[in-house]
Amino acid sequence: MLGRKQSLRGDNILAEYGPEETLNESSEIEWANKRWIRWLLRICSLVSLVSVSANTPSSKELYPSLKYITFCSDLVITFFFSVEMVAKMQARGILKGEVPYLKDRWCQYDASMVFFLWISVILQMFEQMTDWVNKHSYLSVLRAPRPLIVVRLIRIFLKFSMPKNRLKQIVKRSSQQIYNVTLFFLFFMSLYGLLGVQLFGELRNHCVKNDTDAENITLNSLAIPDTFCSTETDSGYQCPEGMKCVPLKLAKKISGFNGFNNFATSIFTVYQAASQEGWVFIMYRAIDSLPGWRATFFFTTMIFFLSWLVKNVFIAVITETFNEMRVQFQQIWGIRGHIQQETSTQVLSGDDHGWKLLYVDDNKPRGWAPKCCMKVVVSAGYYLLIMAAIVANAIAAASLSFKHDGRKREEFYQHYYYIEVGFTMFFNLEVIFKMWCLGLRGYWRLSIHKFELLLAIGTTLRLIPQLFMTSFTYFQVLRIVRLIKASPILEDFVYKIFGPGKKLGSLILFTMCLLLIASSISMQLFCFLEGYDKFKTFAHAFMSMFQILTQEGWVEVMDETMIKAMKGTTDEIAPIVAIYFILYHLFVTLIVLSLFVAVILDNLELDEDFKKLKQMKAREQSAGIQETLPLRLRVFEKFPDRPTMAKLHKVPSDFSLPKVRESFMRQYLEEEQEEENGLTKAHGVDGLEDSTISYHKRRPIKLLTALSHPRNADYEKKKTGVSNIICDANNQRLLLGDSGQIPLPGKGTHSHGTVTSKHVRLDQKSIRRSVRGSVKLKQQNYDHLKENGDIGAMNRTSSSRKPQDLDIKMLQAKRQQAEMRRNQREEDLRENHPYFDTPLFAVGRESRFRKFCQLIVYSRYDTSHKDPITGKERKIKYKRLHNLLGLVTYLDWVMILVTTLSCISLMLETADYRITEEPMLQIAEYAFVVFMSLELGLKILADGLLFTPKALIRDMAGVLDLFIYTVSLVFSSWMPKLVPSQSGAQLLLILRCLRPLRIFNLVPHMRKVVSELCKGFKEILLVSVLLIVLLFVFASYGVQMYGGQLARCNDGSITERKDCVGVFIREIFVTKMKLELKENEKHPAMLVPRVWANPRRFNFDNIGNAMLALFEVLSFKGWLDIRDVLKIRLGIASTIYIHIFVFLGCMIGLTLFVGVVIANYSENKGTALLTVDQRRWCDLKKRLKIAQPLHLPPRPDGRAFRAFIYDITQNIYFKRFVAVSVIINSSLLCVAWNKEEEPTKSLAIVSSLLNLVFVVEVVMKLIAFTPRGYWQSRRNRYDLFVTVLGVVWIILNYTIQTDESHMFGFMVIILRFFTITGKHATLKMLMLTVGVSVYKSFFIIMGMFLLILSYALAGCILFGTVKYGEGIGRQANFQTATNGITLLFRIVTGEDWNKIMHDCMVAPPFCTPGNNYWETDCGNFTGSLIFFCSFYVIITYIMLNLLVAIIMENFSLFYSNEEDALLSYADIRNFQNTWNVVDVNQRGVIPVRKVKFILRLLKGRLEVDPEKDRLLFKHMCYELERLHNGDDVTFHDVLNMLSYRSVDIRKSLQLEELMAREELEYIIEEEVAKQTIRNWLDNCLKRIRAQKEQTSLLARLRETNDLLMVGLHEDKKAQTQDKEKETENKEGERTRERKKGMIMMTRTDSMSSICGGRKFLAPTPSDPTLRGEKYTRPDSRKNRPSGGNKNLPHVAGGGEGITTGSSQLSSNITSNKAVLPRSASGSGEVREWWREQVGYNSGSDFSDGTDKDE
Repeated sequence: MLGRKQSLRGDNILAEYGPEETLNESSEIEWANKRWIRWLLRICSLVSLVSVSANTPSSKELYPSLKYITFCSDLVITFFFSVEMVAKMQARGILKGEVPYLKDRWCQYDASMVFFLWISVILQMFEQMTDWVNKHSYLSVLRAPRPLIVVRLIRIFLKFSMPKNRLKQIVKRSSQQIYNVTLFFLFFMSLYGLLGVQLFGELRNHCVKNDTDAENITLNSLAIPDTFCSTETDSGYQCPEGMKCVPLKLAKKISGFNGFNNFATSIFTVYQAASQEGWVFIMYRAIDSLPGWRATFFFTTMIFFLSWLVKNVFIAVITETFNEMRVQFQQIWGIRGHIQQETSTQVLSGDDHGWKLLYVDDNKPRGWAPKCCMKVVVSAGYYLLIMAAIVANAIAAASLSFKHDGRKREEFYQHYYYIEVGFTMFFNLEVIFKMWCLGLRGYWRLSIHKFELLLAIGTTLRLIPQLFMTSFTYFQVLRIVRLIKASPILEDFVYKIFGPGKKLGSLILFTMCLLLIASSISMQLFCFLEGYDKFKTFAHAFMSMFQILTQEGWVEVMDETMIKAMKGTTDEIAPIVAIYFILYHLFVTLIVLSLFVAVILDNLELDEDFKKLKQMKAREQSAGIQETLPLRLRVFEKFPDRPTMAKLHKVPSDFSLPKVRESFMRQYLEEEQEEENGLTKAHGVDGLEDSTISYHKRRPIKLLTALSHPRNADYEKKKTGVSNIICDANNQRLLLGDSGQIPLPGKGTHSHGTVTSKHVRLDQKSIRRSVRGSVKLKQQNYDHLKENGDIGAMNRTSSSRKPQDLDIKMLQAKRQQAEMRRNQREEDLRENHPYFDTPLFAVGRESRFRKFCQLIVYSRYDTSHKDPITGKERKIKYKRLHNLLGLVTYLDWVMILVTTLSCISLMLETADYRITEEPMLQIAEYAFVVFMSLELGLKILADGLLFTPKALIRDMAGVLDLFIYTVSLVFSSWMPKLVPSQSGAQLLLILRCLRPLRIFNLVPHMRKVVSELCKGFKEILLVSVLLIVLLFVFASYGVQMYGGQLARCNDGSITERKDCVGVFIREIFVTKMKLELKENEKHPAMLVPRVWANPRRFNFDNIGNAMLALFEVLSFKGWLDIRDVLKIRLGIASTIYIHIFVFLGCMIGLTLFVGVVIANYSENKGTALLTVDQRRWCDLKKRLKIAQPLHLPPRPDGRAFRAFIYDITQNIYFKRFVAVSVIINSSLLCVAWNKEEEPTKSLAIVSSLLNLVFVVEVVMKLIAFTPRGYWQSRRNRYDLFVTVLGVVWIILNYTIQTDESHMFGFMVIILRFFTITGKHATLKMLMLTVGVSVYKSFFIIMGMFLLILSYALAGCILFGTVKYGEGIGRQANFQTATNGITLLFRIVTGEDWNKIMHDCMVAPPFCTPGNNYWETDCGNFTGSLIFFCSFYVIITYIMLNLLVAIIMENFSLFYSNEEDALLSYADIRNFQNTWNVVDVNQRGVIPVRKVKFILRLLKGRLEVDPEKDRLLFKHMCYELERLHNGDDVTFHDVLNMLSYRSVDIRKSLQLEELMAREELEYIIEEEVAKQTIRNWLDNCLKRIRAQKEQTSLLARLRETNDLLMVGLHEDKKAQTQDKEKETENKEGERTRERKKGMIMMTRTDSMSSICGGRKFLAPTPSDPTLRGEKYTRPDSRKNRPSGGNKNLPHVAGGGEGITTGSSQLSSNITSNKAVLPRSASGSGEVREWWREQVGYNSGSDFSDGTDKDE
């Protein structure tokens, strides 16, 4: 039933969740209930996890004693759990009893764990005591479930109390949403899987030697490196001379598992590519084998949709679910606290002004030191000294560096040891001094002091020489963390993120437990594989599973495990292994990583209690517009006023007072006063000091003799006269609509007319307000003057308003006044300074030339197509196209086109095709400079350069435009022929590449994207500072621990530096395929000189290199190399360092970027401060906006055949048959279609038959719906389009049958595959979410492309000729702009971007220098570092996260629930069906009179009963009637009205919208009440007329009958007596009828609704009983709409016996302001009748008047 919905409340019944560990009370098993027994079992579960983690063949070989330790521990643990299981079975019963053992889920879990424990024990017995089971037997997989026993330890934390039904709803909803998103993910996976099979097929063409046998391929047969090729000469890569392109038929375990051979392999490859790991090499393989456009289109769209959009929907699901659960689990997480010193104590202090809570500093001297020492401890100087010492210590640690010159490592840090001794002693003295001053108890209270003490102890122990360069170094490097306390902003931010530690801590523990369990399970699954070291021990298994969690190289782990498993068992095991790793990867990357984002976002979220306060604060900030002018305009205030004077030739009485220049009047008024008082400052009348607005007068002329002032009366006379002029001008300006402050009558005006300072606005320099005031305020002021006759009446309206209403009105007025004051200051400067707002101080302010320039600059396409007669906006086709044309001015459109063409010319420039050598490129450059010169010239002449209000250089956009123009002008004038590397000329060329960024300035939406990013710069900077601190801590530790220890000889057989000389033979990498050599064949190799050096891409020899290496690790790239090098050279224990950094830096640090960007985006959008109810209301409005009427024609009941076909098409089985046909048709693409293969013909025939089925479907719908009705649905149009294409394909298939026809056929099937989304509600809504996200992120995507284009152009100049290396190669390079864009898109996904960066750093002697940048193959170290790091941070960390923010914003369209307090999709669907019944013509609009039919037909939440909720029904009808003044209403009009009526507006609406809605509902109530009275009076009048007509008719009939009976001979006297009797009878009847009518009138529903409250199902804020005095104001008549009473549903009044006095009735009607209708028929008769009934002349008493008719 429709009404104000209240928020859902959970059940009061609370249930505890978690296992029931206590058994039934029994004397026999009382021991099992003891607490220490339960803790013993929990410890046993932990020991079992340790035991199974150590139970591998390799572990037992390393430590033989583990055989007996693990066996004994497993035996004891199994015994304990078995005893517990038997005891529980005995207490509960096995299958019978109140709570049987095997019917409890936790008991079933315990029993299964006991079963696997016994299996493990028995298996180990056979392994150790007999030879029946090999130690590397695959039977070890039976131990795999054992690690799950640790859940017994974890589940004790799952005991909590909350409403049981609510928890079930949350679990059901979240699981359903995850299922839906997974289904959506699988849809896109299937789509791209089918596309991959058809576009690529088997990619097996390789370049081999000409004499190679295709059936006998070896490693030496391939090209070096192995290269894919194309057999077609017009596409792909062509093999060099001496080699041929041959398709190789190799086994999967040799060639690899990725490819597009069939649908399963294609799905596997698509998922691998969607994880952004190794996708680029598959793309390069496809580019070499087939036409390049296929691979480029396929992989770029797949990365965009699958990796950036669809997978990020998981983040939205997890975040929404986490937010909902957070409210329920508040008792677990605890409430948020505030940053507060732990020792602060509050005391109550009172004085004359009231009581206050004051914080008392508990750091009072409680130690043994004198007071002066305590003052030193709390002084700022002492604090700065400590901070300076910490910085000095960090600098000293950063100065440590190592060199490979033969010296011992100890020599490099020997001097640093003594420096560290000094710093350690200093900080130890600090700790002792604080303890001495504060006392031990006072010192121990603060957490920061505990941290300082821990560091002091750790660094002191580190000074022991044997511990100096060990793990104790962590204590030294953590000192820099204390610097966070130096910045309060940073400290608050850190506390906000990490302060509520339970959530983040719980998530970290959950992730670690997941890793431990997954590592142990994987170890038991694959430890039996011989010669495979990734899972041979628990440490190796943990590293492998952690590697999959980071997504770096996870495909290699999976592929190697599949190959080893196939060799160890059978080939069929490979898919099972792949599914295991994919499921684990899917869970940890989509669920666990999303949980980190959800926790960070939740910590950044405000509490619900503070959001409304923040909303008011935000309104205050938005209201406080900067009144001061920018500095470039305030310059004019420093100069004396020189207004332009003009002679007046008018009579003063004819002079228009508002045109009197205020600044002149004020100067005239105040000059004399300044001379009298001798003041140097400007004062107002009565000594009131002016505000910050200052006016500088002309310097007084010094005369030889001083002027005499004969009398002071002249001054007073002048003052009085000018004040009167000002007063009259203000009053006249008020009538003209100028929104100045209105003086209160009687308070500021004296008898002689002088206006005092109370109402003359001399507190500010603006007496005359700008004429650009608010039109609304003008009308309001004028109405008050017209209605009440006095000015002061307007101030009475606010006396009855509520405080929040006053606040919002006050803020709106404040904002308006601030804007007016700013405009007034500009007007004053414009009056007093001739050169103000004068472009270049030469073009006249009002000159025709300037107006002509402004006309050119500001001309734009008019998007408002209004009807010239009605003034309403006309509906036009392609409205979005019209809006796009009106997006910018014509001049900007021209410059966008010119800039685009110039960017295309820039893309054509290469090292061989340079602008200095090509005339066409020079013409393009000159054309751009000329056009930009004209543009900037016009804009400068129209608006000025700098010192005008709308100057060109008024913000950074203008500065960028001018900079780009200057660079282009300089370059076009210079055109250098010689451009050496790293020269000024090359820098000029690089700066030219900023030209695409001009489009940011020309398109407003892109400029808005940049401004939103800049608004969140503060939080992004804080996150960057935190990450830099983290980088420094770990880099400093890495330098001290691993500096100088990672260098090795490139010959693995050499271990000493002195032996690393000469040359050696090194094998060359050929291919990733597992090809073997023949007998007597050698691996390809070459002679290489021995070199003792660091690893190629990283080292820890100094702090700079260490921070660069760790920065690369932050992107999950390169950390495997560091891990492997540390493991090989320093042992596996040293890899803990890099694992901790990856977890902290990447899992938490990078999610901070995601969280901050999303939080800033929502804050800029205004959704960050919304409460849950307000956000749901905003989401509901978005859903209603995208909802459309069902384009389904009604059933043609009059046509039997059409109705029969209609029923068939709407039958659920018919729809399912069509959906199954679509799926079958799509499944035909699981095999590649080639004309040479026989199955293709059969598949084509089946597809043709299915297309005929779709043709029949279309024909049936055309018959059932009619062509016009069918065409109204977009889905039907799409089906018709695809069906027509299918018919065309059938014709082509049976006539041509070429590869092109087959490609056309599978494209038709792919287009048909998309129709599945329209047939499944979940897929439809998720597709809508992605579609809306793409639409809203269009300008962000365009911004990303422009940034990529600018970087690609710069990359062509910097690295266009760099030599090939590990990352730079034939496909990946900057030789052309197109290659650069492709390479940068690859870097956006993070694919080996660090390798490319290091390749671009190559320097002599490893490259060849040249005279010009195009003649050298060297790179640029500094340029490469800045180029790649800045690009990766801006694009990947910031821009890509904006896409996540947009998806999360739009995900609310999908994340809806039937149990929500607002409307669900079922309610909207119900309304669509109801609308479809009424809107027969499918126009989307209906007459307003039909609204009542829709309201009567609605069911569910939107149902409204016209009998029970009669008044609500009338209110809803009238609201829609007044919406368009009785015209037709649209689908969304009715739906929006219902949405407002179905929510609790006090909770859901923001303040401005709430006030407007309450005002509207008040007007509706008032008008409906008035209309109800009118209808009642009309009914009464009709009854009176009917009675009069009936009485007169009876009298005539009776008179006729009497004449006939008595005859003509009866005398005249008898006739007169009969008439008098009839007249008396008639008067009696009328009196009785009048009394009866009065009784009936007092009980009508309309009158009861007027006297009573508003009729709603629940109390509403719109209820008059809750309204207070807000709406009882004298000026309410002016807000009433004129007319608007037609088509109101008539409610007949009936009465039951409640007698009411007529005086009470009269007072009731008059108190409700019942105004009689002026234009009603028979209004004069109603007035006369009213006077008869209630004595209207006196207004209180009845009078027995006589009818005037008689």
